[in-house]
Amino acid sequence: MTPLYLDANATEPLRPAAREAVLAALDLLGNPSSVHAAGRAARQMLEQARRRIAERFGTSPQEVVFTSGATEANALALHSLGQRRRILAGATEHPAILRAVPGIVTVPVLPDGQVDVAALAAALAEGPPALVCLMAANNETGVLHPLEEIAPLCRKHDALLHVDAVQVAGRLPLDLAALGADSLALSAHKLGGPKGAGALLLRRGLDLSALFTGGGQERGRRGGTEALPAIAGFAAAVAELDLAEGQKLAALRDGIEEGARAIVVGAGAPRLPNTSCLLLPGAPAETQVIALDLAGVQVSAGAACSSGKVTASPVLQAMGLGADAGCAIRVSLPWNAPPDAAQRFLTAYAEMRRRLGC
Repeated sequence: MTPLYLDANATEPLRPAAREAVLAALDLLGNPSSVHAAGRAARQMLEQARRRIAERFGTSPQEVVFTSGATEANALALHSLGQRRRILAGATEHPAILRAVPGIVTVPVLPDGQVDVAALAAALAEGPPALVCLMAANNETGVLHPLEEIAPLCRKHDALLHVDAVQVAGRLPLDLAALGADSLALSAHKLGGPKGAGALLLRRGLDLSALFTGGGQERGRRGGTEALPAIAGFAAAVAELDLAEGQKLAALRDGIEEGARAIVVGAGAPRLPNTSCLLLPGAPAETQVIALDLAGVQVSAGAACSSGKVTASPVLQAMGLGADAGCAIRVSLPWNAPPDAAQRFLTAYAEMRRRLGC
């Protein structure tokens, strides 16, 4: 039987339209910065992609800066927008935020995984203007931060708000202007596009200095020739996004959580429709992941950013789970999850629990 892939938060399966767009772009010879006919054709494809992404996520094409992925987009935001500002970040943020620059001040989260808004308000009031960095949704638990409360709070204290929106894009409504954020980081492969492309979306009128220079590409905000095939696939995947997918995935997720009889981390908070973090005290996450993999079910033990290492999750530790932080797996349903995904997972999970005696 074909393995059951349930690790979409690490990377989504490539959407067919994205594959076709990548192949079409590979046939274009020109560099988007060249002025001859081949270059103009490449430039046209690049700008079509930029417009499509801008329209979908609530900014203007001029405020879409293409990058190699969300890690670079986050770094660009922190290094540029964080100049002469304190940087405040939630304790459960991705390492792409927490390790981007020195001196970041972490804001605690509540036991359900949401940022402590009162603590953030106190931190904002303590000193000079800040750059606040928060995920729209946590990649391990799926917990959504209350950004509708946080954006006005940032404006009140003359702070900028950068949102790592990687996990929300395509799964829930996302609009930069409606959200009230100053910048958003996106990644193509997290929504069914190819690896190697991402974007930093900016509020209109916000200045941005380049993290590294080059030939003046991206309006001087990101040097280097744009990865046109990956960007074309990115835009094609964005065009295919359908929020109705989330309703289907939420039903499968709920079935998994009901049948697993495990502790659901973050269950008391709003969460992504496709994500479950299942905790079995006393059962190491690595053991669970390997046992399920041998049964043909592919899940993870958290973020796919530790070079294959499985360790106690800093996210779950920040949520106060202590020793149990190393005993949780993440089940993240992809856009093309089969209808029997929940039942196949539960069969393998029950057998794993029987073998482990939990």
